[in-house]
Amino acid sequence: MPKHRIFGMSFASVYPHYIAKAEKKGRSRQEVDQIISWLMGYDAAGLEAVLDDKTDIEHFITDAPRLNPNREQITGVICGVRVEEIEDPLMKEIRHLDKLAKGKKMEKILREG
Repeated sequence: MPKHRIFGMSFASVYPHYIAKAEKKGRSRQEVDQIISWLMGYDAAGLEAVLDDKTDIEHFITDAPRLNPNREQITGVICGVRVEEIEDPLMKEIRHLDKLAKGKKMEKILREG
């Protein structure tokens, strides 16, 4: 089966879309970065390096410092598909990030409280 074309896109090319989506929901870039840190384990310097190097999405995910084990608790529908039913592990991680960027309360996203 051929790879989905999104896997080869640079994360830097989609990052502004996450920011724009979050800002429409009253969120900030800092909150998007916090979500990325929680989900993937990137610190500020690591995220900047990924953006500067134009790392593709596949490697952004597969080379993530630490995938949060709580990401498996992310459920719901994104693009008409239930996140928990996505079979391709890489696509599932992309959809986890999509789902988190939708604008829920940070406490709920980060599983606090």
